[in-house]
Amino acid sequence: MRPPTRRTLTVRGGFMLVFGLVALVVGFVVGQREIVGLGALLTAVPLVAVLTLIGSVSRVVHSRTVVPARVPAGHDARVLVRIGNASARWPVASVFVEDGLPVPLGSQPRFTVGYLRPRAVRDVSYLVRPAVRGRYSIGPLVVSVSDPLGCVRVTRVVGAPSSLLVTPPTVPLSSLGPAGGYQGEESPRRAMTGAGEQDPIPREYQHGDELRRVHWRSTAKHGELMVRRDEQHWREDCAVLVDTRLRAHWGYGPAGSLETAVSVAASVAVHLVDHGHELRLYTEWGRGRSASSFGVLNDLAVVQPTDVPALLGGVDMLAAHRGGSPSLVVAVLGAVSADEAAALARVRGARVAVLCAHAAWPSPDTLRGTGEILSASGWRVLTVSSPTELPPLWQRATAPALSPAAGPTTLREGPR
Repeated sequence: MRPPTRRTLTVRGGFMLVFGLVALVVGFVVGQREIVGLGALLTAVPLVAVLTLIGSVSRVVHSRTVVPARVPAGHDARVLVRIGNASARWPVASVFVEDGLPVPLGSQPRFTVGYLRPRAVRDVSYLVRPAVRGRYSIGPLVVSVSDPLGCVRVTRVVGAPSSLLVTPPTVPLSSLGPAGGYQGEESPRRAMTGAGEQDPIPREYQHGDELRRVHWRSTAKHGELMVRRDEQHWREDCAVLVDTRLRAHWGYGPAGSLETAVSVAASVAVHLVDHGHELRLYTEWGRGRSASSFGVLNDLAVVQPTDVPALLGGVDMLAAHRGGSPSLVVAVLGAVSADEAAALARVRGARVAVLCAHAAWPSPDTLRGTGEILSASGWRVLTVSSPTELPPLWQRATAPALSPAAGPTTLREGPR
């Protein structure tokens, strides 16, 4: 379907038409042919201008490129717009363009391209700096063409929007150390506490696996067909739970607690993956998925607050983590209830809880009490108001290396 075209008189064209009609009336009344002729000329100019613009806006073509198409929040992206005249014979007198931007990216940029001769091309560009993660649509482009005298303007919305993905900002964290032991190469493998060197690490049966590789002991334990792995190198299995419930957070924009939670979760997830750990990401929906560093940032870039009332779905997924309890569990939490804190206390493994201090806690005592419940059950509890507070707390919480036997710890950045 062809986009609609809007034709409007400019201020100059409107005055010409009004003065022309007035001159015609006055000229006929007083019987002055000169005034009548002037009125006819002034009236005819806007009408002729309309005729000169027929098909002009359809000759204007464009392309848009966003560089880069994926940026962290708070960083610049450049939008390059190329405007051209597709006709090989007819020029376009005067071209104006306006690109569509969502409110978080600022005001809509406007450019005067001017005269375009046949096959001419003009490039314009502008910068956007998104402060909040998300997927933004840039465009469509509004193209306006005016006649040489500027009496009439023809406007059309052209093209489709371009996408800009803004990922949550991350902060660098200190290393947890090697992700397990090693067997002849630099690849980390899963630590097997209490297992002998000859004990296999099975995986689920896949179509095409040989039946002689079935590990019957693991099959009986898991209730599904398991086979011995060919690989000898395994990665530490880690889980990150991020609380994105609307009722658990407070505030909007970069200073909101949800953005703090997402940024903290992104920082931890990227850090774990980049240091050779296998990661699974959970939310209160109770849906987990394996994630790469690139993928987890893309997922967290578009996560929205949910109306799920409780965090128990995500906690249950942690408890039912396939393949046993993860070696490291990191929970990034908004305001949680006592029942949710008690459920988290039952999760096994080395555990770190990051509490957002400015979430929707009923009172400071509730925040403190939740930290005490988790700390008493072996969690390392970190309380942050901003992602920038995380690195020193993370370093202290993970040095020495986390162990389920580590004593209860509650860490805060500065006075609360």
